[in-house]
Amino acid sequence: MKLNVAIITCSTTRKFAEDTAGAALAERIRAQGWTVRLHVVVPDKRDRIAQAIVDASAVCDIVLTCGGSGLSLEDVTPEATADVCERNVPGIAEAMRALSMEKTRRAMLSRAVCMQRGATLVVNLPGSLKAATECFDAVADQFEHAVQMTAGGGH
Repeated sequence: MKLNVAIITCSTTRKFAEDTAGAALAERIRAQGWTVRLHVVVPDKRDRIAQAIVDASAVCDIVLTCGGSGLSLEDVTPEATADVCERNVPGIAEAMRALSMEKTRRAMLSRAVCMQRGATLVVNLPGSLKAATECFDAVADQFEHAVQMTAGGGH
């Protein structure tokens, strides 16, 4: 199945050229045979993240946010995601936290969510290169099935 995927890196300090996590996610997406339709860096501003999700969901099956899901008061990615999405898909975020807990107990501090905006799945990933790629690897095998189910496909 050919998926169109967006990467939205949420960072006030990181520029596109320094987005190592986003670049690594793009490599993994292409390795799956999917298309990176959009890759942007937006500041840690709730309205900017929300608008980027809206724009990406208009052309993508999967939107991956990268960063902004921790406990800093500037981390607003989960709130921005909830602002523009309709349905919670908690199992994906739970799976990422469970995997991450095997590596660091600090994973329990993640506030990442996974939600649906219309027919698009929006997944909050951590911002660090290591954590973002580990979490992607833990859940990416479910993306094609999720998109099929959203489109009305059978199990």
